[in-house]
Parts: sequence; C-alpha cells; structure tokens
Amino acid sequence: MSYISISLYEKIVNHGLAEGLSKEDLSGIPVSFEKMERLQAVPSEQFFMTHEILDDKLGPGFAVRVGQEMKIEDYGVLGLSWRTCSWAGEIFDRSERYFKLLSDTYLFKVEKGNKYSEIYLFRDAHRRGVELSNEATFSASVVVLQAMTETDIAPTLVKFKHSPPTSMASHTQAFGCEVLFNQKENVLIYKTKDLETKTAKSDKHINRFLVDRVQEVTAGIESSILKFTNDVEQLIMEALPSGIPSVVHIAEQMGMSNRTLTRRLAEEGVTFRDIIRKTQVEIAKDLLVNSNRSIGEIAFETGFSEQSAFNRAFKRWTNLNPLEYRSK
Repeated sequence: MSYISISLYEKIVNHGLAEGLSKEDLSGIPVSFEKMERLQAVPSEQFFMTHEILDDKLGPGFAVRVGQEMKIEDYGVLGLSWRTCSWAGEIFDRSERYFKLLSDTYLFKVEKGNKYSEIYLFRDAHRRGVELSNEATFSASVVVLQAMTETDIAPTLVKFKHSPPTSMASHTQAFGCEVLFNQKENVLIYKTKDLETKTAKSDKHINRFLVDRVQEVTAGIESSILKFTNDVEQLIMEALPSGIPSVVHIAEQMGMSNRTLTRRLAEEGVTFRDIIRKTQVEIAKDLLVNSNRSIGEIAFETGFSEQSAFNRAFKRWTNLNPLEYRSK
C-alpha cells in the first residue's frame, strides 16, 4: 500500500478550511476529521482523492496555493534535517533517501549542469489528484528553498506532464517564471549557482543527529503503516493448515467485526483475498525452495485439500508448476 503522512493530508484539508470551506463542505473527504486524530498516514489514493475534491470546490491553483503555505516544520523531523543541509540543493538528495518518512510515492532526481540544474519528480499521474499533488510539491519546494537559504531564489522554468488548468494566476504568482504543461517530464529548473547557495543554519553536528533521527522515524512509520496488515497475515498463516480461513474467523480472532476488518484493510489499499493469496504464495515458495516437503504436504500447509488444486493455483500465481519452481 502506498501512503502519505497524515501531516501532509491535514495540511491540504486545513488549507481548504482557510480558503473558506466549512467542515460540512468537507464531509465527503475519505478520511474524516475524527480519523485524522489517530492516524499516522493515509492511503495515497485517499490523499489524491481529497486533492480532487478540494480543487473542485476551490478552483484552479488550489494545490499550488497549498504548496506556498508549506513550512519546513510541516515536514517534521525531515524538515528539521533540511535546515541543517550545507547547501540548498542538498534537500533533494536527502529527500531521495528519506522522503519515505512522509510518503513512498515520490522519487526525486537532480541533474546538475554548469549553468542550470534540473530537478525531476518521477511520479506519473494515473489520476488528476496526482497531477495536483505534483503541482503542490514543486510549489512547496520553492518556498522551502527560500526558507532554508533566507533568500528569494526562484526557479527559471517549471514543466509539468499534465494539461494546464483553466486559470494560471496561482501558478504565475507561486513560481515567478514560465510554467509549461504537456511536457515529457515534471521538472523544476534552477540556476546551478542558486542551488549551491549556502543554507542559513548549516551545522555539521546537528545535521548528523537529525539525519540519524530521520532514519529512525522513517523505519518507525513504515513499520506502523504495515503492522495491521502483518497481523492479519500472521493469523492467516497460522490458520492455513486447517483450510483457507474466512474473514469472519480472522476478524473474531482480532476482536472486531468482519466489516471493520474489511474496512481497515481497504484503508491500507488491500483486500482480505489479496492477503490470503500473498500468504499462500510466500509459504509455498519458501517451502519449495527451503524444505524437502512433498508437494502434497506443501498443498496442505497452504490451505488446499487436494494437490491438484494447489498445482493449478501455483501455476496461476507464478506461471510455473511447483516442481518447475523447485528445480529452477
């Protein structure tokens, strides 16, 4: 499941309120105000959907305006570590390594030239919400770089892969340069000398401490976001030798209704059937490679009462029959 930090989700929702929407206007957003208080992250699809809802209600440029309101503190410990970078462009190197603290949907790459440097955001838009989020990301990058350097450095050109909005007013104000659409890549272009600007609060010792902290928190959020699904997988694994368990059976073991279990999995972007299959595949592959158990025994361990049914399923999963997989 791809995820977005709850802090970024709250930022766009709160900005919608700041632009005049009421909580009643936002009653249809996928993660309610009540839920936000107890989550660390939300499924990325729900984040993108919320972008679309807010853009529909507030008009073109909403995402860019959100980006302009981002503060380094909104990025938590990762943002604090940005403050201690030695030069402005180092933020993108650090984001490439540690942005999983906030989301696993971003991939940055910097191509440095003598005069200009290009910052690529490799994040293809399968829906409009991703396009809007990409705009917010570049808009936020501009204000964060200015905050880090305490200067007014700005890009020289911005390119987006998607089509232009009906109004460019917010984009023009945010970027202060030409903004092109329907391009081959999402690219933010700066003068190389601007990205080499020394940051205002560079400190080697604080930097080392904060980078270590970012690594710790990144590992923690990835662990937390996956914990519920992992708990379900473990219960399924234990149940499979007695046959494929029902969602009702697993829900009872977790002390919840099957409806709640199904909803919690949907929030993490998976279905109960997805986890059943994933667990069966992992067990089968492991036993085929790392044990001498017969195919019949492995079929039993993965919830099948007949070896022939297991053979057919394994072929469907891997395009190989069990013996072919064992001998490859």
